[in-house]
Amino acid sequence: HVSELLGHGDMGALWLAFDTTTQRVVAVKVLPAQLAADPTFEQRFRREAFTAAGLNNPHIVPIHNFGEIEGRLYVDMRLIEGQDLEHVLKAGPMEPVRAVKIIEQIASALNAAHKIGLVHRDVKPSNILVAEDDFSYLIDFGIARAAGETKLTATGNVVGTWPYMAPERLLGVRDDPRSDLFSLGVLLYFFTTGERPFGESETLHGLRRRLWRAPYRPRKLRRAYPPRLP
Repeated sequence: HVSELLGHGDMGALWLAFDTTTQRVVAVKVLPAQLAADPTFEQRFRREAFTAAGLNNPHIVPIHNFGEIEGRLYVDMRLIEGQDLEHVLKAGPMEPVRAVKIIEQIASALNAAHKIGLVHRDVKPSNILVAEDDFSYLIDFGIARAAGETKLTATGNVVGTWPYMAPERLLGVRDDPRSDLFSLGVLLYFFTTGERPFGESETLHGLRRRLWRAPYRPRKLRRAYPPRLP
């Protein structure tokens, strides 16, 4: 029984629901209708969601079930009481100790996924949930991977969020666990400075910087940046 819209993003809407079979409150992500209409996407989504459901890491939101209801693909997962980092960061940069703590947890989640050959492809603030005591979760495993293997994305064949995307992915050269680690480094930079390392990467100038120039030094953006961080 679906009761409340919790949020909406590129890969669908997130709803609060009550599972009448297990008698528990869950979060259900319902994917856009046009994705379910593509048989290639549906096959890959089911394969990747099945793989993601087998992940056993405290920083990955457990997937209870997945499937299709009335022509819409869905993922049923544990409900996490917290905020995504996109909303948290609106208050400004984090203290470095807090940022590193969160990054370590997300790195643990990625390591677990990479060990079984699963690449997230869209590591960004809105895909990280922060609960009590900054216990953090990485979400949307399987969804991002499957979407990247279709031609339903705005760029034609690349899924992800450009400001956090590895340059090799922009060039179509490489798409493996290292691209997730690049995104993780961009997140640490953003968490502690409030700025992205290559400026506004959606612009032509920003894309050129990402491909051929080094990022801005963090200490130029925040004088209190700890010397132990790069």
